Amino acid sequence: MTELPNTALDVEALAAELGGTGRPVLWERLSWTEVAEEVAKTRAVIIPVGATEQHGAHLPLSVDTEIDTAVALVVSALTGVPVVPVIPYGVSASHGDFAGTLTLRPETMIAVMQDLIDSLYTSGVRQFVLLNGHIWNNGALDVSAEKLRVKYPDARVRAIGYVTMYPGPEVNGHVQFGRGLMHANYFETSVLLHLKPELVHMDRVTSHLDIDSFWDYRMDQVSETGVWGRDVEQASAEQGQIEFDRSVLTTARAIAAAIKEPSPDPRHRP
Repeated sequence: MTELPNTALDVEALAAELGGTGRPVLWERLSWTEVAEEVAKTRAVIIPVGATEQHGAHLPLSVDTEIDTAVALVVSALTGVPVVPVIPYGVSASHGDFAGTLTLRPETMIAVMQDLIDSLYTSGVRQFVLLNGHIWNNGALDVSAEKLRVKYPDARVRAIGYVTMYPGPEVNGHVQFGRGLMHANYFETSVLLHLKPELVHMDRVTSHLDIDSFWDYRMDQVSETGVWGRDVEQASAEQGQIEFDRSVLTTARAIAAAIKEPSPDPRHRP
């Protein structure tokens, strides 16, 4: 049995409320007959999409994948919605020439998502949550969602980030400006200190002042260290737990409600 990521949430009580069992439903560990049984319950699935890319000298390349996977596992445990294996590669070329980054072209990501969604649809899934852990995946996932809506009229899809379900200004990233410019910053460092402290090297931390910018830039055009954000040295596991648990809880509540949401009737007139 997969051990749940570290959380202070009352998993048993929340699972009873939201439809789960307290254990994540791992797609890859089901037999084909068990898949049919699980799909029949909600006809829904969570597809976590991460990245393998530089996160400064103090964090591993897997930050986006680690956090997104952890959120997906607990959400699955709370809601009973199956979660498929994470996609560990993202649209990450905008990091420029920092070593280690593995990247897909947006077109490749869209093709991968389409093939994966087609497979899941064949297995009976009709509700798709594309759970994103890396902001530069947004465009490709939005296109993937649009292609799904057009191809399968009986399917429902939403691409979200793991913090999408609570207001951006509430995310404590020690960010000065409203666009939330951040990477390997106070927020991500805190959450990984909570989840995988052995992967964080606080003795290597650097900070970088975020600036208000109309344009989006490559990371190597705005930061010489791969970090984008202030006060990273103040990151803490305690703050990381607060942010992680809130991401899990708001996402789980949203998904639990979404899979029961009635479909609109186009014939309805006011």
